[in-house]
Amino acid sequence: MKRDYKVKLREVTTAAVSVPNGAEGSPLTAYGDYAYVLRSIQSVLSDLYGKDYEPYVSDDGKEEYWELLEQDVKTGSPYVQHVTKIFDHMESRAFGMQGDSEASSYHTFPTLRNNVFAYPDWGIALARVPIFRMHGIGAEDFVFAVDDASLQRFLEQSRQRRRDLDRRQVTIFTDGPHGMEKELAPITRMVDRTDVIMKVEVKRDIFRSIDQFFDEDRTFFKEYQLPYKRGILLYGKPGNGKTTLVKSIAGSVQAPVAYWQITENTCSDSIQEVFQAAANLAPMILVIEDIDAMPQRARSYFLNILDGATSKEGIFLIGTTNYPEQIDPALMNRAGRFDRAYEIKLPDVTLRQLYLEQKGIGKLLTDDVLKVTAMQTEGFTFAQLNELYTAAALQWHYEQHVDIEKLVKAMRSDLQKGQSMSWLKEDSGVRVGFMIG
Repeated sequence: MKRDYKVKLREVTTAAVSVPNGAEGSPLTAYGDYAYVLRSIQSVLSDLYGKDYEPYVSDDGKEEYWELLEQDVKTGSPYVQHVTKIFDHMESRAFGMQGDSEASSYHTFPTLRNNVFAYPDWGIALARVPIFRMHGIGAEDFVFAVDDASLQRFLEQSRQRRRDLDRRQVTIFTDGPHGMEKELAPITRMVDRTDVIMKVEVKRDIFRSIDQFFDEDRTFFKEYQLPYKRGILLYGKPGNGKTTLVKSIAGSVQAPVAYWQITENTCSDSIQEVFQAAANLAPMILVIEDIDAMPQRARSYFLNILDGATSKEGIFLIGTTNYPEQIDPALMNRAGRFDRAYEIKLPDVTLRQLYLEQKGIGKLLTDDVLKVTAMQTEGFTFAQLNELYTAAALQWHYEQHVDIEKLVKAMRSDLQKGQSMSWLKEDSGVRVGFMIG
């Protein structure tokens, strides 16, 4: 963009924010600034690509192309071109870490704000223009296209790209103190369905309903005239495999997966925002972890959302809780909210033995000792069995011997102390702290 354009924009904006008494300028002045920005960007695009670009405004809130643009810019995609920055003397480049945790390094890239980007092959340009106000700097998003057909092709391509991307990562929604926070995280560790150890009937029912839901032609729902939405609730003590089950579901379906972390900040606005985002990704899986943590003030609105005729269309809803007694009974006592509730129980002796075998404890114990250990660990969760395996592996590593019975007794004693809080009451004579001499 020409230098005199940048200077003039800066002068216009400064004048607009310098009006006395906190005013932001008259409507006529504001329109002049607005029109000048658009006209200037259009002029640069026309000079560069030889085509007229017209501005468009989004009316449905589905703006995944901005997230795709950010990814393209950071990765240096050949499909996007940096056209120009908008203002001088204002940041137009950023830096961040690139690569995995072992081989990451800093790299620099253009910021979305204060720059104009183009997808020439699609006849599309995007600009996030800084807006200077009395109390800070905001931004206004502009979308330009050479015609309606070009815009439609670009949006369809963006939608497909985003869907393919969502199949390789999960979206994490967290209700923060300043609104909904959204993060895209790669699926770093895939959990196979064979890794899920639970009752055969329950496992079969859950994965059967999942597979039917994401069947491409939706034959089951059409044949039996069922609404295309589903909800299941997983409940039980911590450490019994609910998270492993959810990870295996997320990793084995060709559909977007989103996690929603409820906090004390959850409210009607964040609930609506999450379900709107889920609807934009549908058909998809929405996992609500620790659903019992839903604040009392937001529960009525949440129930109303679940009752909505179309609010869950295309959404497979999975709720999890470690404390089912704290869940609002209204979630379970009315059809259409959660269709089925599955208790993920403590593993029995068969499942305990199977889990320890899968972990590889057979390398440390004989088959007979393993069977005895499975019986001795009654009441252990999978998480506790995992800790038992870790303790056994450490002992073997340093001593080339494993006293598994002693390890089980020690763990059971610690667990009992934790449950009764008796470890706080004992006086062992040991003192931890600082001595001031």
